[in-house]
Amino acid sequence: MNTSKTIFLVIIAVLISAFFAFDLQHYLTLDSLKAQQAGIDQYRQAHPLLAVALYALLYIVVTALSLPGAAVLTLAGGAVFGVFWGSLIVSFASSIGATLAFLAARFLLRDWVKARFSARLQAIDEGINRDGALYLFTLRLVPVFPFFMINLAMGLTPIKTRTFYWVSQVGMLAGTVVYVNAGTQLAKIDSLSGILSPALLGSFALLGLFPLVAKKMLEFIKQRKIYANWPKPARFDNNLLVIGAGSGGLVSAYIAAAVKAKVTLIEKHKMGGDCLNTGCVPSKALIRSAKLLSHIKRAPEFGIAKAEAEFDFAAVMERVQQVVKTVAPHDSIERYTELGVEVIEGTAKIVSPWAVEVTTAEGIKTITSRAIVIAAGARPLVPPIPGLEYIDYLTSDNVWNLRELPNRLLVLGGGPIGCELTQTFARLGSQVTQVEMAPRIIVREDPEVSEIVQARFEAEGVTVKVNHTAKEFIVENGEQFLLAETDGQIVKIAFDKVLVAIGRAANVQGYGVDELGIALTPRKTVETNPFQQTNYPNIFAVGDVAGPYQFTHTAAHQAWYAAVNALFGQFKKFRTDYSVIPWSTFTDPEVARVGLNEQDAQTQNIAYEVSTYGIDDLDRAIADGEAHGFVKVLTVPGKDKILGVTIVGEHAGDLLAEFVLAMKHGIGLNKILGTIHIYPTMAEANKYVAGVWKRNHAPKALLEWVGRYHAWRRNA
Repeated sequence: MNTSKTIFLVIIAVLISAFFAFDLQHYLTLDSLKAQQAGIDQYRQAHPLLAVALYALLYIVVTALSLPGAAVLTLAGGAVFGVFWGSLIVSFASSIGATLAFLAARFLLRDWVKARFSARLQAIDEGINRDGALYLFTLRLVPVFPFFMINLAMGLTPIKTRTFYWVSQVGMLAGTVVYVNAGTQLAKIDSLSGILSPALLGSFALLGLFPLVAKKMLEFIKQRKIYANWPKPARFDNNLLVIGAGSGGLVSAYIAAAVKAKVTLIEKHKMGGDCLNTGCVPSKALIRSAKLLSHIKRAPEFGIAKAEAEFDFAAVMERVQQVVKTVAPHDSIERYTELGVEVIEGTAKIVSPWAVEVTTAEGIKTITSRAIVIAAGARPLVPPIPGLEYIDYLTSDNVWNLRELPNRLLVLGGGPIGCELTQTFARLGSQVTQVEMAPRIIVREDPEVSEIVQARFEAEGVTVKVNHTAKEFIVENGEQFLLAETDGQIVKIAFDKVLVAIGRAANVQGYGVDELGIALTPRKTVETNPFQQTNYPNIFAVGDVAGPYQFTHTAAHQAWYAAVNALFGQFKKFRTDYSVIPWSTFTDPEVARVGLNEQDAQTQNIAYEVSTYGIDDLDRAIADGEAHGFVKVLTVPGKDKILGVTIVGEHAGDLLAEFVLAMKHGIGLNKILGTIHIYPTMAEANKYVAGVWKRNHAPKALLEWVGRYHAWRRNA
């Protein structure tokens, strides 16, 4: 806690302590108010404006410090100032005091709570950002909830201060009027509990439910409006129709078939989507061949004086295609047909919220379905760089068609795809230049990660140019060049082939999204709510077309929620859980991460501790000649709760799985440390980093006394 917070906390503590030490609460009781009513009324008549100011100030202080007595003060407002003026004064004073308490809680506790419970708070914060005013209004209308607790609790949320104030002002007004009105009959009141009868409490409860009921009614009306121009079929051909047979589409269809729903899957290109045909599978196959060549070049490190390899690039690329063919049956039409999915090879177009027009070689037909899942994927993003249209450029889609190794390969982009292919082609023998406009490659990871990967690239002959912005492609005397800007100057980079790998764009055109009016995000992905629903509640979207993560495994993850919500949402809907999302970049060394890294934690102002273990000290890594990299774990300060993990090194993606499991199920580093790991394996690194955390949190004072005890035992 910083100095300003400490001082502020001390001031509050002193004021609250003084309140109780001097027994000031005695003056804020019903008996005391009755006894002093006449004197207070006389003072008000003699000094009307000063009485209002002192009363309002006292009310603000009591409310701001969350002291007992606000109910009695509200009665006093009615007894002294009458219903109208009493309600007016109390309404503003209570709202100001509540807002001060709200701000105090936010100033003192918000950062601390966020640092320790960031994962749990994420869903709450999203709900508050979306419906915070509604939630607060409901709580204010029901006086059974202590208002001081509401003030403090809302201070821990991201609700805006002005929203908190005006909602409190309006929401507390009904209860204020009831209490102020009761105060006009002060002599007849025997206890505070007598003010609110069961009938009145019931009325408030119903009043509190009104905003929630109103919200549901508005949602119903909104749905009716969005469906108004579309005739709904009397019956449906399908329970679920899925557009796209990539990871998200395949899993959606699989789940629907598994629960005996009638499901149709439509794919216009190849089963398996990008991952099988142009992404994960072919890239990893090519990476494996390139890694073998890198090991042969390193033969002297393993005591082998000389080793050489002759290879044909075309044969390597044919092996890649053979790997794709070997994996393809897992995603084939035959397999999914056996599972109970109707698979159609054709082009889909959504023509109504419940109907999809399918064009096949046999003709056009329309299929109706209660729910639709869009899993249309994404494509390589091609930037509008002048001159690029005249270059026979490569992307992650068509690079697999190469059968002749480029002599000079220019790679645009320093993200995961760009980095994986940069290193792979360099190992295969291309002279590779990588151009990245950011200050470093793999910019989503911590700086030391970028440094390690870039150092390996450069050691393997790659020219890495960061802070270079591609401006124009030109052809001079039959030779191709990129003009790039760096430090205000233009540099000229020659190349034979250029690979564009700067990201991926969601496929949102050509299948009815525009015509139907399905909403898009500012990033031009299909907009979905936490249940994977679009603005049409029966149409869902998953995978790269929806984001926010463009990974095969997250597409499959989203697909489970989309399918279940589409088929059973009338009973129960499930929010997609993004709390533990892992990913890996398959460079050498591999880079794997789950949860927060340091730059993310700092950006989000989340407190953390770091435990790092260098893999260069690991026995198996030394034996394998892979003694490089690290395991870095971020934890809650003073606790073993894991906030995030970054691993750089051999098989980093495999090693990460233990931490993914731990974060998902709330397992801390102490339990990882207490788990047997086989010796000698790379997985021991996970145990050793837990040991680093344990040593950093050893009870030094206790150990010192234990040492003295052992010394005494030796001399006893």
